[in-house]
Amino acid sequence: MTIGIIGAGISGLTLAYELQRQGIDYHLWEAADQPGGYIQSRREWPGSPADSGETGYLRELGPNSLLGDADLLLWLDELGLTPQLTFSKPVSKARYIFRDGHYRQLPSGPLSLLLGSFFSWKTKLAIFRERNNRTVSPDGETLGQFFRRRFSNEIVDYALGPFVAGIYAGDPDQLLVSETFPLLIRYEKEYGSVLRGLIKNQSATGRRQSFSFRDGMQMLPDALAAKLTNISFNDSVRSINPNSGGWQVTTTKGTQRVDKLVLTIDTDAAARLVEPHYTDFARTLRTISYPPMTAVHSSYKRADVRHPLNGFGGLNPKIEGRFAAGHIWSSSIFDGRCPSDDVLFTTFVGGQAGACNTQLPDSVLAEKVHQELVDGFGITSAKPVFQTVYQWKRSIPQYDINIAAVKKPVNDVEADQLFVCANWYGGVSLSDCIGKARKLAVQLAIK
Repeated sequence: MTIGIIGAGISGLTLAYELQRQGIDYHLWEAADQPGGYIQSRREWPGSPADSGETGYLRELGPNSLLGDADLLLWLDELGLTPQLTFSKPVSKARYIFRDGHYRQLPSGPLSLLLGSFFSWKTKLAIFRERNNRTVSPDGETLGQFFRRRFSNEIVDYALGPFVAGIYAGDPDQLLVSETFPLLIRYEKEYGSVLRGLIKNQSATGRRQSFSFRDGMQMLPDALAAKLTNISFNDSVRSINPNSGGWQVTTTKGTQRVDKLVLTIDTDAAARLVEPHYTDFARTLRTISYPPMTAVHSSYKRADVRHPLNGFGGLNPKIEGRFAAGHIWSSSIFDGRCPSDDVLFTTFVGGQAGACNTQLPDSVLAEKVHQELVDGFGITSAKPVFQTVYQWKRSIPQYDINIAAVKKPVNDVEADQLFVCANWYGGVSLSDCIGKARKLAVQLAIK
């Protein structure tokens, strides 16, 4: 049996690695010249050679970290990556939200929630009463509707909204709670309360850790690709066609028949390949939205930044009308992200709510980010010592009503030995994608 895999992002790489460990024949095709997809890290030494001994600036163009448990850490150890792990600093647990003209720390526990002034007493009372809220989630409920029903508008505006925009590039009034955080619905059903469910399961969720690697997240796909024996780069798939119970895959470098075929590519690329055989499936795939997102990396001398940057970063609620979705304080989270006397910000502009901002010229966009950083963090320098702009025309797939509609066609095509393992189906995070690929490898081996 031979299994074909299209796309060497984290899903395709993990699936190929797990199949190889089981001794199952596979072939992995990738159109680009390197693995990783959205996972891209760049270390640069402006004005100095790479061998100068300086730290340089480590930029993450895509995901900045990985959240995992002991099982995932063991898997990374098998890849030989344990010596390269770098765990987030304890200070990064603090989250800041822009409100009332400055960044304020979000309450991190019951005491800071009760005694702090971030939320109104009306919202504090709503949080307390949530334990007795007997309403249940109807079909098609959005995250915004769910949190308004169980908590308050203020929670949506100043906690949920900025989190969803900063992490998922999305709008809480469009993303479905059943597709993004199904655990919340389960807690509501099993415990009659989200808070009660979180408390009862606190020990399980507390074991997850946030980490990266010494030279950035790209070390993970690079390590996986180095283990694989049957991967083709610069090899774009032109067409797929049914063939004797399997599939014939035609690429720029040739044609190969496989018994089973797995798509780990984005929805546009998948739609192009499946359209000759599944017209409705292709049409559904093309309805899935990927808003644009721009990553801006800006570094300043530590002495020129008044804010202590004692946290993960600062997110901007839509209601506040800021330019960026938020700013990650990269040098506060991990060591080795910039020279020791600098600080490094990773700013995200765009997403579902700010897509129009990504259309500005890079120079204008960079200047607007600089001015927002100056305003928000008390920066006294006239310009950054280092700044770059990187645009993703299609960033994160949105888990809205269109994502929900793709479930049935994905299940239907499995009867034809065509499978999906991608960030637009069954979970968007890196840990989700790794977990799905490992599970699918087992399923493919026994089907």
